[in-house]
Amino acid sequence: MNKDNVKLAIAPIGWTNDDMPELGSENTFQQTVSEMALAGFRGSEVGSKYPRDPAVLKPMLEMRGIEICNAWFSTFFASGEKGKTIDGFINHMNFLHAMGARVIGCSEQSKSIQGTTRAVLEEKPVFNDEEWRLTAEGYNELARIAAEKGMRVCLHHHMGTGIQTSEEIDRFMALTDEQVGLLYDTGHAYYSEGSQEAMLVILQKHLPRIFHVHLKDVRDEVVAEVRAQKLSFLDGVKKGTFTVPGDGVINFDPVFRVLDEYGYRGWMVVEAEQDPALANPFEYAVKARQYIREHAGL
Repeated sequence: MNKDNVKLAIAPIGWTNDDMPELGSENTFQQTVSEMALAGFRGSEVGSKYPRDPAVLKPMLEMRGIEICNAWFSTFFASGEKGKTIDGFINHMNFLHAMGARVIGCSEQSKSIQGTTRAVLEEKPVFNDEEWRLTAEGYNELARIAAEKGMRVCLHHHMGTGIQTSEEIDRFMALTDEQVGLLYDTGHAYYSEGSQEAMLVILQKHLPRIFHVHLKDVRDEVVAEVRAQKLSFLDGVKKGTFTVPGDGVINFDPVFRVLDEYGYRGWMVVEAEQDPALANPFEYAVKARQYIREHAGL
């Protein structure tokens, strides 16, 4: 891949899980970003332990050669919380802009079960036509607001939400304006659709509007356990549904090839939430960095 076009980051969720803060509670912010840099990454997304004052955060990252590339933002348009969502988005956008990030990854969390005890593969929410309309209108407005700051908004398709499956992603992209992008996540695409082929179809179909990429591998045997025992999304995470590229079932070579041939410009982010007590974050960061170097030439 072209080193001038693509930069590599890693998410802090491998060190401390924001949805389950007991996982990795012992790992400090300074340890996290130091190990990211030591493993060879140039960027990071934002975790719960990160200072939210740019004047404090920037120098701590700069001395380690780390940039902020994105941070999760939850939207609630389908449930009718447009005003509250937009107010929160503007604050979030201003923080990211001050940190130098130009992409904002959002997830529509109305009716989401990703943080609950409900069976993720059987009980995902489904939006009705009005909820789809509200969501699309909301994201079109977010994209217009972000564009005024020279930033771009993208939707993070996610297990346990109303925009998870390939059909739901297609519908979201069809309903929204061209300036609304997709945060393509290999792990969630594979987990939802169950095959490498379906995962790649999503990538190829929406390439022109993919503004940000998450690199996440999957362990099939854990997905099978989640299905058989009707486990929740977070139960699966604790058992090891996800891992770093090269450690699971996904072949990333065609992902890298498709992105490279298209001329993708932006960040690729290793985002593989695991229990740090079972998967040492620094060890897995090094493993991911080596795999990407060998398979993407970055």
